[in-house]
Amino acid sequence: MADTYYLVTTSTVVEEQVAFDLPALCRASGADAAQLQALVDEGLLHPTGRGPVDWQFSGEALARTRKVLRLAHELELGLHGAAVVLALLTEIERLRSRSP
Repeated sequence: MADTYYLVTTSTVVEEQVAFDLPALCRASGADAAQLQALVDEGLLHPTGRGPVDWQFSGEALARTRKVLRLAHELELGLHGAAVVLALLTEIERLRSRSP
């Protein structure tokens, strides 16, 4: 008999209008500044501002950060691998929403 695996997710509702600076997003997500810098470098987070000192992240960045960190942990991936998985999951969701 084949093994069946389920991915269980939880979510926190954060308004899109909420803005986080780098330290606030670190506290809210449980990530450190280096991890968030890596997520920006991977193109997963799109802060406004000139650099880390001035960065402002949207409320969506919190959910995205938590999701990537969870994927990295649960699938034993680095941030780059988790970024690829998240991109694939996002594309699957997009394609499913197009189907009748």
